This record gives sequence, structure tokens and C-alpha cells, in this order.
Amino acid sequence: MDIIKKYIEENLASLLAEDFGKGDITTLACLESIPVRAEISAKSSGILAGLTIAEAVFKRLDPDLEFIAQKRDGGAFRTGDIIAELKGMNNAVLSGERLALNMLGHLSGIATVTASYVERIKGTGAVILDTRKTIPGLRIPAKYAVKCGGGENHRMGLHDMILIKDNHIAAAGSIGAAVTRARGYLNGSEIRNNLKFTDHEIGKIVIEVEVETEEQLIETVRAGVKRILLDNQSPEQLRKMVEKARSLAGDLKLEASGGITLDNVRTISETGVDYISVGALTHSARSSDFSLNIVS
Repeated sequence: MDIIKKYIEENLASLLAEDFGKGDITTLACLESIPVRAEISAKSSGILAGLTIAEAVFKRLDPDLEFIAQKRDGGAFRTGDIIAELKGMNNAVLSGERLALNMLGHLSGIATVTASYVERIKGTGAVILDTRKTIPGLRIPAKYAVKCGGGENHRMGLHDMILIKDNHIAAAGSIGAAVTRARGYLNGSEIRNNLKFTDHEIGKIVIEVEVETEEQLIETVRAGVKRILLDNQSPEQLRKMVEKARSLAGDLKLEASGGITLDNVRTISETGVDYISVGALTHSARSSDFSLNIVS
């Protein structure tokens, strides 16, 4: 929740400014400012996310507005459910309506599809992860929504994990060379002096390597890497790669990625991987549907 509060503090003004421009001229032209009671209701079913942001939108426009939540983030809702009741000035309610519902719908859509993936692999021990495939400017709330749906977050950005991918390997010359350079960087002065990372922050940084072949897998394990991303593998190939990896080292964390769908995620989870990262959670989730109506 702290990360959402920080996001609201840093971004809410610009989100409102994008919609308001010089002002909500329709509301200003048509209405006298009077107190009203309104309800946000669900027009679809799913898992809720974004209620804190919706509340912040209305309270920024009317600090005295009373926002009475009937549901909570991470909880289920069904078509027809009342999500929240609002008591405040009509201009604030109407002016904030679209931004609040847009965020609520988008984030609840992410939470809902995430919950579907989590349910599909239940009992296998694998964990559903998100990716960096998010709408620019909405990464923090999108990743929050994934957690509301029961998934977990992969790296938040380029700053909290070293993920060595094919182009890094090609540029460095080999997996071994890339890993050696990465470890040297974490032990050096530039990350501390130029980027201002603390030793505590550096200690939490994981090195992960993306591999596509058994030869790359063997080279990665020999380099002492403990987290490996098995990219674009069929379930049969994944099973073989997992068996090979476990035979080489017993303390590895293995992640599957690429081409993951609801239709194949169960099969992939049964190959023995620890994590399954799914870009579709955030780049293809269908928005949940909500409406706001003034009732008195």
C-alpha cells in the first residue's frame, strides 16, 4: 500500500491535469455546486484493484468528500455490486468520475486476469510473475494490481535486478563474460558513487540470466548463477531443461517465460519451474467495467 500512496502523491496532480486542462467546462457550465450522494457499481465480475487511487481522485477535488468503500482491493466483486458510496459536492464527483473509473477498470482488469492464472496453476508450487510490459506511467499501479490478483512482481524496473538477456550476452561475448562483468560492477565503486546505491540495496540485487539452449544453461550454471530464465521453450523442452538444471545444481530458481497463456500455463507449471512470468497480465488485460451514478 505504501507504494500506491507514494504513486498518488507523485502523480495524481498530473493525471488530473491531463483530463482537466483549463477546467471541466461542461460541469462548470451546467451545474450549481450542491452536495450529492453517488454510487460506484460493478458492471462485470472480477478482482478489485485501484480503489485507493479512485478515492484519492475524488478527495483531491473535494477534501471533505466522504468515500465509503463497500469492497476492498484484492477482494472479489460481481456484476451489480456496489463498490463504493460517495457523499460530496456534485462538481467533484462528476469531474473526477472518468479518471477514477479508468484507473479502477484498468487495474481491476489486471487483478482479474492475474487471479485466473494463479487459480489455473494452484497446487503446483509455481508462482505467477508480471513483467516490465506495462503502459508507461502506470507501472507501479499495474504491478500493485498484479499483487491484488495473487501474483508477484518481477523487477520493478531496470534498477533492482540484473537480468542478462541475449543482446547483453552478444555484446559481452559470452554468458560467462557478462556474469563476470556484472559481479564486478556490483562490487565496484560506480554503482555506489555514481548511482548512489547503498550496500544494503546492492546486497538485494539478484543476477538472472536468460537462456534458450541447453548449452547456455550449462554455461550459466557453471558461472554460478542461481536464477535462470528459460525463454520461449515448449513444455517438453522446459521439462528437459528443468531436469538438466536440477542435475547440475540443487539450489537454482528457474523461471519460464514466453508464449504463456491460460491454456498452457498449467502444463508449464507442472514442468517444475519455480516462476512463470506472463506479459499478458499487464499488456493485454481487458478492463473491468464500472459505472458511477448520482442517486440523490
